[in-house]
Amino acid sequence: CAALLGGSTMVIAHVLPERGASLLEEFEKIRAHADAEACCDYALHVGVTWWGPKVRREMQVLVGEKGVNSFQMFMAYKDVLMLKDSELYQAMHSCKDIGAVARVHAENGELVHEGTKEALDLGISGPEGMEISRPEELEAEATHRAITIANRAHCPVYLVNVSSVSAADVIAAARMQDKVVHAETTLAHSALSGMHYYHQDWAHAAAHVIAPPLRLDPNTPDCLMGLLGNDIINVVASDHRAFNTKQKAMGKEDFTKIPHGAAGVEDRMSVIWERGVVAGKMDENRFVAVTSSNAAKIYNLYPRKGRIVPGADADVVVWDPDASRTISASSQAQGGDFNLYEGQRCHGVPLVTISRGRLVCENGVFTCAQGSGRFYPMRSFPDFLYKKMVQREKTQRLRGVDRAPYSGDVAAVTNSIRKESATPEGDVPMRASTRHSGVRDLHESSFSLSGVSQVDDHIPKRSSARILAPPGGRSSGIW
Repeated sequence: CAALLGGSTMVIAHVLPERGASLLEEFEKIRAHADAEACCDYALHVGVTWWGPKVRREMQVLVGEKGVNSFQMFMAYKDVLMLKDSELYQAMHSCKDIGAVARVHAENGELVHEGTKEALDLGISGPEGMEISRPEELEAEATHRAITIANRAHCPVYLVNVSSVSAADVIAAARMQDKVVHAETTLAHSALSGMHYYHQDWAHAAAHVIAPPLRLDPNTPDCLMGLLGNDIINVVASDHRAFNTKQKAMGKEDFTKIPHGAAGVEDRMSVIWERGVVAGKMDENRFVAVTSSNAAKIYNLYPRKGRIVPGADADVVVWDPDASRTISASSQAQGGDFNLYEGQRCHGVPLVTISRGRLVCENGVFTCAQGSGRFYPMRSFPDFLYKKMVQREKTQRLRGVDRAPYSGDVAAVTNSIRKESATPEGDVPMRASTRHSGVRDLHESSFSLSGVSQVDDHIPKRSSARILAPPGGRSSGIW
């Protein structure tokens, strides 16, 4: 309902199984609930929260029989959702084999875990601990690592929840190297700064707890909006998870227990229009791309979704660029009792929303029945991600060298290290003697405080030595 009121005609929700749980069973459970409740069309991402042969098999079934074509992996949330690098590599390899979209939440989970412990040890228990324990360098490092792993697996990668300029720079650099990388930021990251975590009102600060956290640099939202306008970042999502203050209060004494997420599906289109189009960061066509058509292409729904042409689904939003509205939690339909954009006045308002040719919303009045939304199966191998990769596989396939077999002798070599060649632990090898006849070796000599004699006084000394080639060359006739 809230999505339709805001001008979005389809959403893609998440299925996040617990570690060890069946992906298929959790998918079926969420699907049954959504079919009865959804007012708009929807599809489902499935989270890969653990790894094993069973997960690989269920991924194949989900793609081949259930209409799923995207899986989300996490590099954060240690011991809960996080995959190790080797597991991430295998999951991406499976995505490539079955033609699925590999979505990655990139943060260095090990260092986030350590940073969280350090913050708590310092007595930092409020929402500001979220920002302190998850600095943007951890996102940038994990972003680079995710791209590297995907490149080795020959799998396109889709980075989600990009929150920082540092991570965006890594993505831009990878694009320049012709790696198949796409990215998505969220409405909150492209509109708000992390200073909200330091608000005196705990409820206000906790309402902004999302992952990765909002960034302290006040220029970050404008920069991310500019990258949306320049196609470095392809999509802006709502990342909608509405919690009320009582739910956030689970972490009133420990920021690690505050649920991550905020409402945004109803306000996404208007806020992006105001901060993107009205602010001159993008034109109207780019607005349509980052809010609609790019996502349809990435998830292989285009042109049935994301375009107005004969044969498409007739999903149409009549948009008034001059109308304006003031955002308020008191009038929202998206759930929760707090709105991150409270009091903001936005130009750009959806007047009419049409889904599959049906009028579902007009002038803020909802006219659609609950459960009328439809599940949309998504086909595998979207051209937007895989066409370039498939062609590279054909032309750049690795091949061994065709050579004649070796026919000489073979000698066995042991891997053990010879003890006599090893330096005993704690011993320092002696310097080889390089003493020259008649000249004291200053490296070997030592000074004794007990007397004036030296250890090498028994060696005969030459009375003089003729220098034929002094350092710096000869000085002939200058003095």
